[in-house]
Amino acid sequence: MARWAPERRDVIAATVDEILGNYRRGRITIGVDGPDASGKTMLADDLAREFERRGLAAVRASVDGFHAPAEHRYRQGRLSAEGCYRDSFQYDVFRRVLIEPFRLGGSTAFVTEAFDYVRDAPVEPKWRTGPADMFLIVDGVFLNRPELRGVWNYSIWVEADADVRAERMLRRDGIQPGSEQAARYTGAQELYERDARPREAAIAIIDDTDPEHPRRVFADSC
Repeated sequence: MARWAPERRDVIAATVDEILGNYRRGRITIGVDGPDASGKTMLADDLAREFERRGLAAVRASVDGFHAPAEHRYRQGRLSAEGCYRDSFQYDVFRRVLIEPFRLGGSTAFVTEAFDYVRDAPVEPKWRTGPADMFLIVDGVFLNRPELRGVWNYSIWVEADADVRAERMLRRDGIQPGSEQAARYTGAQELYERDARPREAAIAIIDDTDPEHPRRVFADSC
């Protein structure tokens, strides 16, 4: 018997329904976590659009906008999985200029990006404000690590088959499957999952192997 494949718009709408069933007022933070090339960014973008379609204020950010300088990121070597996991991001800055002021609400301004890792240089801060009721959707790797526990009102884990993610990384970043560079990301993710057990920390798990038909995964099917 063929398995029903939900349309993407239905999965996005159902996820927003669930979030709104628990959080409608105030400043709400949503973390979209998962391994590299699992589909986090697209999912986070779609969630933001769905909130806005319903007339609700939403703002997007990515932890990629809070990378550490290259000198710090690669201090354990450019191919170090340990370094990738431990040294890639400035979590203190992330909390100080985005999460904490966003949660304060009112006229307090926040910044959605602080560092451009391509240029390896800080970004001129663009301070933003918003209404009292607003949703912040952040995508990125390692979002449920110990330093960020308690940051999220709602956490989503996005996953996809390993072969599909490898193909996406090759197409997107030119990273060859089985290469040392690919092993860096894979090893960092293994460290993270062992350290933080992010799949268990997530409220929702979404399989994005087929982007047109993502699938909500429930505990009894894990």
